[in-house]
Amino acid sequence: MAREGAGLFAAFRVLGRFSGHVPHILRYHGRHREFYVAAAVGRSVHTYNVKKLGIVAVSNTLPQDITCLAADRMLMFVSSDNILHAIARNKEVVHTYEGHKAKIHLLQPFGDHVISVDVDNVLIVWNIQSEEEYLQIDFDKATFAVSALLHPSTYLNKILLGSEQGTLQLWNIRSNKLLYSFPGWGLAVTILEQAPAVDVVAVGLVSGHIIVHNIKFDETLMKFQQDWGPITAISFRTDGHPVMAAGSPVGHIALWDLEEKKLMCQMQDAHSTAVAGMTFVPGEPLLITNGADNALRVWIFDGPGGTGRVLRSRVGHSAPPTKIRYHGQNGEQILSAGQDGTLQSFSTVHEKFNKSLGHGSINKKKSKKKGLKLDTMALPPITAFASEVAHQSDWDGIVACHQGYITCTTWNYQKTSMGAHKLRPEEFSKHKPIDVYATAVDITSCGNFAVIGMSTGQVDLYNMQSGIHRGRYGKETAHEGAIRGVVVDGLNQLLITAGSEGLIKFWKFKMKDLVYSTELSSSPSGILLHRDSGILGVAFDDFTVSVLDIETRKIVRTFSGHHGQINDMTFSPDGRWLITSSMDCSIKTWDLPSGCLIDCFLVDSAAVSLTMSPTGDFLASAHVDDLGIYLWSNRSLYSLVSLRPLPADFEPSLVTLPSTCPMQDVDVSGDEEPCDEMIEYVSPEQLGEQLVTLSLLPESRWKNLLNLDIIKKKNKPKEPPKVPKSAPFFIPTLPGLIPRYIPPEEENDTQSKVVNLGVLVQKSDFYIHLEEALSTNEYEAPLDLLKSLGPSNIEVELRSLAPEGGGSMEVMLSFLRMIEMMLNKKHNFELTQAYLALFLKLHLKILSSEPKLMEELSKLSMQLEETWIHLRALFNQSLCVLTYTKSALL
Repeated sequence: MAREGAGLFAAFRVLGRFSGHVPHILRYHGRHREFYVAAAVGRSVHTYNVKKLGIVAVSNTLPQDITCLAADRMLMFVSSDNILHAIARNKEVVHTYEGHKAKIHLLQPFGDHVISVDVDNVLIVWNIQSEEEYLQIDFDKATFAVSALLHPSTYLNKILLGSEQGTLQLWNIRSNKLLYSFPGWGLAVTILEQAPAVDVVAVGLVSGHIIVHNIKFDETLMKFQQDWGPITAISFRTDGHPVMAAGSPVGHIALWDLEEKKLMCQMQDAHSTAVAGMTFVPGEPLLITNGADNALRVWIFDGPGGTGRVLRSRVGHSAPPTKIRYHGQNGEQILSAGQDGTLQSFSTVHEKFNKSLGHGSINKKKSKKKGLKLDTMALPPITAFASEVAHQSDWDGIVACHQGYITCTTWNYQKTSMGAHKLRPEEFSKHKPIDVYATAVDITSCGNFAVIGMSTGQVDLYNMQSGIHRGRYGKETAHEGAIRGVVVDGLNQLLITAGSEGLIKFWKFKMKDLVYSTELSSSPSGILLHRDSGILGVAFDDFTVSVLDIETRKIVRTFSGHHGQINDMTFSPDGRWLITSSMDCSIKTWDLPSGCLIDCFLVDSAAVSLTMSPTGDFLASAHVDDLGIYLWSNRSLYSLVSLRPLPADFEPSLVTLPSTCPMQDVDVSGDEEPCDEMIEYVSPEQLGEQLVTLSLLPESRWKNLLNLDIIKKKNKPKEPPKVPKSAPFFIPTLPGLIPRYIPPEEENDTQSKVVNLGVLVQKSDFYIHLEEALSTNEYEAPLDLLKSLGPSNIEVELRSLAPEGGGSMEVMLSFLRMIEMMLNKKHNFELTQAYLALFLKLHLKILSSEPKLMEELSKLSMQLEETWIHLRALFNQSLCVLTYTKSALL
């Protein structure tokens, strides 16, 4: 049974995705007089301004990953698998071209047409506006497999094709004729690029050769070779310097001087993967590059020797993140450790606040000399880390342990670099055993101490400011097995450690004495403490999760339902929810007070790490083989979400990961009947017949009924009210709580001073309803009428029930029966007391002289006493329980 409507978390957006393996495109906006660079990221296109590399637009998400990108003056052309899309205004898809049977890998806009080539060697020319095929050419893969495509400048209706066989062909698209075939150089062509000179084309080959060729006379002007494999990208400078740049599969860039026909300089490790796209900005000394390492960089050539330096960049993780955690209490930074060995900080507010803390290294100075590729000093990726903002401006605030490595490193968030200390036990300072490594780490809330657990079962305490070893827990080791988790409580009183042998131990933090040890049902895989509430989440190797209260040291909740290894856990800021992710690709939310599963959804790839914002607005997740950090908004903050337990037969739905732009929270149940779970609960008038229920009327309507005569004396006017001279600005209304207008009367010049006695005899609505109720026994109508009146009006009505006020004994009896009905129903309890008290105060003399009324009153007295004794017992019981819970030591 799939639940209707969206769940607790809605896809919001992705952080840290900037570039993929698809070459970027450079566009010029004439009205803005500005260059823009567009890069394909997953299923959408990001557009940045070159001036600041600020993101200006994100396209709508396409059904498949983008394979190719091109643009003309108005539109961007994007292929996803075998379908070509045209995107207008950098955002919405306006045309779709369907006809290819295989994946499109080459695109070329061509006036009113666009040319696309797929991997099956089919070339199609499309009419952009009508979306129809203008021409289709099938090439034989054995003789001419198309690998590069170019429209040479000034060559009307002509395109140049490069092949894997090494030959080139010049075609006239309009007449569908092969004009000329170039013999080539016997090596596959990887790229074709137009040179600034007419008729001249640069041809990149699979061998690393670059041939600058005149296609008008079919003659080679110059030939270069680089040593790093095939040419992946070529670009020419157009700001007066005759320079050609070429990209390679290992991330290096070579710059060639075309006048002197020689290598000018090399930019090594421009990217850690192949250089996918490379473009010089026309007329400026700026080079834009992007690669599959999730980096987009703008290089400026303003130094000696012709080499470039990074001017601006947008860089994310080049390998998937393995651990993410919110840093600080404002919920604006997420620290992320990746398989690429770097520690980075991503801002949930704006990309300009992102920063990289760099790559872990044994010796930073030696590392810088050797460069990235030859660095033997580089540390393996971070597996676990802990951060604290207290004292982060004074000393390092982050401590991390590395995969299979004994030494833990400290990092400084303010300086965005590795910290001053390397934390490892003294006995391993000279020799480093292979099989001993740090497995778990925590930092105290004051930021002064770091606790590190080892694979041998040792747990050590270090000072963060000085890096000095401050002691060890246990005689030799804290546990017999490897440490699976260490946590310190909020007040530095307790240290809790979990070992793979299945024990959780509580230690005095300062004295290092063992306080308590408890055996678990299975081996724990990780622990997480919610410091504010003192609850500890424990994940087990048998895919269950338990919650332990550190005050009572008892397991208070156990959850089972995952079918794979539990990767990570996170608590909501108030400690009410525990959110877990597992290798079964599900993300589950458990409600701790009720002990139930309240939300579950599936994702395409399993979440390896989860963290919830300290402000409770977002859940962040990192996934298997995915470079991004995905934000999910907490829908319970801004819309009505059912937090009821999920049924036993609940089937979670697959949710697509967020894209770069915030998604609209679409209301799933549009025209359908709203789901039962989503209807707002309306409380009935009375929950049960046994319960005593109060009315919802404000106190002013009933509390002061007995003191009305005192209030009237206090509020007595000092002088009589003056008659207004002119007509009133507002329409006059009748006195009362519910405003009613006075009907217009005919003006009489002479006003009679004699009081009309007929008014006194006139029966009120309340009086009439009470008279009727004597025969029908329905007292709802007079009660509703009385509830709508103000205190002084209620007194007038009750006064007029007595014979001297124009009433009768029958009506007084009827009133007492109405009170009896109210006591029977146990509804409007406080009103019953107030009305009866006022009635007795006004008519005590008459009531005592009438036997019928006295009989009714004695019935009421018994009933009142019975109800009150029951209520008093309940009050006393509740007060006793409350005082016990407040004072007793649990």
